[in-house]
Amino acid sequence: MRLRLESASRWLHRRRRRLTRRLVSRFRPRTMPRQALLLLWLTALAVVVALTGALAPRWAPTSAMVFVLLLGGFFLRMRTMVLLYLVAAAGAALTVAADGPDGATRPGDLLLLGATAVLVALFVRSRERLGVQGTLGDAMLVDLRDRLRSQGAVPPLPSDWHVETELRPAFGDSFSGDFVVATRSRHSGGADVLEVALVDVSGKGQQAGTRALLLSGALSGLLGAMPVEGFLPAANAYLLRQDWPEGFATAVHLAVDLATGDYRVSLAGHPPPGTGGAGSTWRLLDDDSGPALGLVPDVDFPVLRGTLAPGQGLYLCTDGMVEVPGEDLSVGTEVLLSLAAEASARGWRPGEAERLVDAAAVAESDDRALILVWRRG
Repeated sequence: MRLRLESASRWLHRRRRRLTRRLVSRFRPRTMPRQALLLLWLTALAVVVALTGALAPRWAPTSAMVFVLLLGGFFLRMRTMVLLYLVAAAGAALTVAADGPDGATRPGDLLLLGATAVLVALFVRSRERLGVQGTLGDAMLVDLRDRLRSQGAVPPLPSDWHVETELRPAFGDSFSGDFVVATRSRHSGGADVLEVALVDVSGKGQQAGTRALLLSGALSGLLGAMPVEGFLPAANAYLLRQDWPEGFATAVHLAVDLATGDYRVSLAGHPPPGTGGAGSTWRLLDDDSGPALGLVPDVDFPVLRGTLAPGQGLYLCTDGMVEVPGEDLSVGTEVLLSLAAEASARGWRPGEAERLVDAAAVAESDDRALILVWRRG
């Protein structure tokens, strides 16, 4: 009996809530859709501009209607924008009629108004493809760029280790086909390992930026989550599944034991790293590289091993750092090795990676990336 009473009470409570919502929705005042409200305000602004132009043409010429069209381009959809075009055209016609044949309106004002209308229409159509309004699309791209860079942030390291990264997109763009992912984790046997991967996606600048964004998220999840030797094979399998028309990328993967300085490097179609310092000559590691990622399934990537003693360093770079216009790759490689030798001879200082990129005589028409790892003496 008690259960029945509780069930009936819950049923009555639900019925009362439904009736309340229906009454509220029936008597709630209808709000004007956002697009209609924006159109209303912009129409009022267009009327003010037109009347001001008719009464005081020196203060509001016919070209002042451009301001209304630009505001509409930021906030209105294409269908609503057509209505604003009609309002702006009527306002401009009113201003021209009030000026008379010898008025202040010049043919250039009308030409400027028409050209602005065309450009705004193209902007609105492009923005509708993204499904965003105003500058939200730009904010999204900036956020994606910042997330891409944050994935390459090097985690805190022991005091005797220092790592710097420097990325320079082609032509000064915000997006690059080069990116870095890094992590620090505990591996089997309790080894404290720093892992860094430098990847160069096919293409350059903004053309490769979208693929770099997608690939960086995937590789960031792989790095440190699986054995060191499995990183490049897993990245290769991921690219093969994407089936991109230009779906290959070169990569170098470095894993350093922060206690002993022992490191291993695996290359996938990437320029070999350079190492030296502490009295030793700077040299390239053996160019024992596997194919680029995304080309050949089930491939093995050779491993290069070594040890960074106190005072020694190692750099990883993309091909943009060694491609000197009109010269062989060996010329750019020798330049970079000599710059690294000079830096280690005078003592490693913060900002060294940036200085090396600035000093390298390479073209700015390609993405450039450099990672410096050194162990303080």
